[in-house]
Amino acid sequence: MTSSISTISQSKVPATQALDAPLRKAAMDLEAAFLAEMLKSAGLGKSRDSMGGGVGEDQFSSLLIRAQADQMAQSGGIGLAESLFEALKEANHER
Repeated sequence: MTSSISTISQSKVPATQALDAPLRKAAMDLEAAFLAEMLKSAGLGKSRDSMGGGVGEDQFSSLLIRAQADQMAQSGGIGLAESLFEALKEANHER
């Protein structure tokens, strides 16, 4: 009897983790988007007046900003993703 209970409880863990993975990804993506906007507001990616990269620099600067924001979010960011994840997880479990 004890072995069947432990088997049932162990089978719930992967299912919960499988449901949490999309929530965590959504929270990370949202934090990365927020950080990208903050970096743009701070002036990162603006073309320089003298000796700038021209049109190419302007086109690719948004990709650089997004990549930097993604890396910041994956490295812990400002904690927004974790807060969002916990809130989404709680709201999801209440349903």
